[in-house]
Amino acid sequence: MYLDRRSFIKSTVLTSFSLALPSSILKLWAGQTENLRLGLITDLHRDIIHDADLRLLTFLEEMNRVAVHAKIQLGDFAIPKKENQSFIESFNQGNIPAYHVLGNHDMDEGYNKEQALQAFGMPSAYYAQVIQGIRILVLDGNDLGSPTTKGGYASYIGKVQQDWLNQQLLDSKEPVIIISHQPIAGIYTIDNAVELQNLFSAHASKIILAINGHAHVDQFLKVGGVSYLHLNSASYYWVGEKHTHLSLDVKTHSAYPSLAFTCPYAAVLFGVLTLDRKAKKLTLMGRKSSWIGPSPLELGYSILSPAEQEMYLNPQISNREL
Repeated sequence: MYLDRRSFIKSTVLTSFSLALPSSILKLWAGQTENLRLGLITDLHRDIIHDADLRLLTFLEEMNRVAVHAKIQLGDFAIPKKENQSFIESFNQGNIPAYHVLGNHDMDEGYNKEQALQAFGMPSAYYAQVIQGIRILVLDGNDLGSPTTKGGYASYIGKVQQDWLNQQLLDSKEPVIIISHQPIAGIYTIDNAVELQNLFSAHASKIILAINGHAHVDQFLKVGGVSYLHLNSASYYWVGEKHTHLSLDVKTHSAYPSLAFTCPYAAVLFGVLTLDRKAKKLTLMGRKSSWIGPSPLELGYSILSPAEQEMYLNPQISNREL
């Protein structure tokens, strides 16, 4: 199943998520006269999905059309090898400032963190950036040293980074949005999730929202006075070798062998996050697509329960009114 750019947009339905901004946030943002629009995309996985270039191009064209103030990819974007450099550069190019979050799969095939940072043009693995009067804090969930690690990919935020985060939150005169690849709350959290949740909650009056990718689900929850949003993958849900199947033609699967371990989305998912001072609310405009081939539930996927899959595991960024 291949779609051109126009069909890619037409095959998705716009959805929206809204959140009223509390008085503590509005007070911090009082000196700002303009709104903020961020273009968000995560887990594109150029090295797995068959049409990553089209998905990225569709996202970039839409970001230019709606004139966002910045575009942010939340990790698992592309392995920093030579074959992907033009793909990475296409995200960085243009008049819209581009920001990256480091995902665990961005260091696959033997690449290390420094190589990924250099390829993406990131200032460091975690950093702060003020945009339109909002402080964006980008975290790195790939720290080593977790005392409760179960092996596999690192999923941890260590003490040095926590100290930096705490100082940023203490010092910030602006409202804060926190962005990470790995979730801090909800499904598939980092090893020390409770520790980070407590840190966030201590500064809840400054935090508008914490956003993550990684889990490839569509979930929103509140923990300790902080709102957490899982931004769904741009491309697919991973079901693993146990549920190997062909969603597309044999030639495509031959060129992209890991595709057989996924349930691909028919069209790219991404969102535009808008903070509106006059309306005193935050809105995320997302998209709803469909599965190519069977869904995880139809395949008998069982890591998440059927009820969890019905709620969170769908090719969409949901419509929510809060």
